Amino acid sequence: MASIGSFIIGIILLIIVLKILTLPLKIIMKFVFNSILGGIILYILAFFGIFVNIEWWTVVLTGLFGVPGLVCAVLITIIL
Repeated sequence: MASIGSFIIGIILLIIVLKILTLPLKIIMKFVFNSILGGIILYILAFFGIFVNIEWWTVVLTGLFGVPGLVCAVLITIIL
């Protein structure tokens, strides 16, 4: 049963990767730029005592939504 589940997950991941490869380069570069900018801002915030772990969800949130996503990540970290 586990092999069937692994096969299905593999197919889903393959579809996701193929969708990402068909995106225009401009969208991908915007995601990368937003992620790098968010990481730099998180590093700067650490100097002011606001520590947010740089994890996959903070990078994705920042990459997709930019600075508003970064603010949400900081607020979620403060609340939790």
